Amino acid sequence: VIARGWAGPSLLAMVMFEKFGQHQPLNRQAERYAKEGVPISLSTLADQVGGCTVALTPLFRRLEAHVLSAERLYGDDTTVPVLAKGKTDTGRIWVYVRDDKPFGGQAPPGAVFYYSRDRAGEYPQAHLAGYSGIFQADAYGGYGRLYEPGRNAGPILEAACWVHARRPFFVMADLVENARRKAQGKKPAVISPLALEAVRRIDALFEIERGINGETPERRRAVRQELSAPLVADLETWMRAQRAKLSRRNDVAKAMDYMLKRWSAFTRFLDDGRICLSNNAAERALRGIALGRKSWLFCGSDRGGGRAATMYSLIVTAKMNDVDPQAWLADVLARIAAHPAQKLDELLPWNWRDQNKQVNQAA
Repeated sequence: VIARGWAGPSLLAMVMFEKFGQHQPLNRQAERYAKEGVPISLSTLADQVGGCTVALTPLFRRLEAHVLSAERLYGDDTTVPVLAKGKTDTGRIWVYVRDDKPFGGQAPPGAVFYYSRDRAGEYPQAHLAGYSGIFQADAYGGYGRLYEPGRNAGPILEAACWVHARRPFFVMADLVENARRKAQGKKPAVISPLALEAVRRIDALFEIERGINGETPERRRAVRQELSAPLVADLETWMRAQRAKLSRRNDVAKAMDYMLKRWSAFTRFLDDGRICLSNNAAERALRGIALGRKSWLFCGSDRGGGRAATMYSLIVTAKMNDVDPQAWLADVLARIAAHPAQKLDELLPWNWRDQNKQVNQAA
């Protein structure tokens, strides 16, 4: 697999999947292998990770092209500690997800991750420099320039996330949490009637969405025009009336302002069946990193962060397509060096899965 290397594809696949799929850092893997009578130094394992990442980078580029050709993308980012001199800095991992299943699309899902040392807006602008379409994300200011008219690559339409909008209202209206605190003898928080009403109204929209998930864009738009549009209009009227009675420092007022200042982005889903109400697909893709931070603690360097982004892309995409990441990695690592470059797409998780099904059926 790796020039002058000693490890076979199955061992390498196990090391890679344990590190990036199961969040087991290399030092723990080295300890386990030593106990099993297979002493492998930490530096040797790190070299293998670097070599595998280089070997798989062409496949990552093909995945990247597939994801960024989507009509609609989800986007999000999360923090990742990075080792620095005597401390750790806070880097970022960005993710862009293609998942057309909510509107009945047939294209396979995928996710691409990128690493950066900070959260400057230049990074998403560079990631999506050639993209044109719908972008579902939170209200991070660094995305602002993506929505400017006159982009060379074409327009990007902002679709806001209703889950992000609902979250602050829910915190101020969490009846279950209040009951739990009361049962524990703690002082319950004050429940805001306005927040409770906002949650009720937003939840009514999500209930409609559950009934049209997976339908065609035309069907989704028709149902939204009939059922959701009146609810959204009433919500806007109600919020503007209530907002006028609140001070700008009020927490409910801040939650309302978050929505009202971006109302066109929040209501875009009414006229386009490809848009979802939430950005949950991107948050699900980042969940593994959030869990892994407790295990591996930090990236060793910027180069390590870049390697991690490449491997997260491949492993998360395999999972999204119901492919066993370790089995797929073992087969791909065994074949990729001799595989024709013009047929590289055959090794992408969804194509690999379909080919294996055909072989099994023939057998």
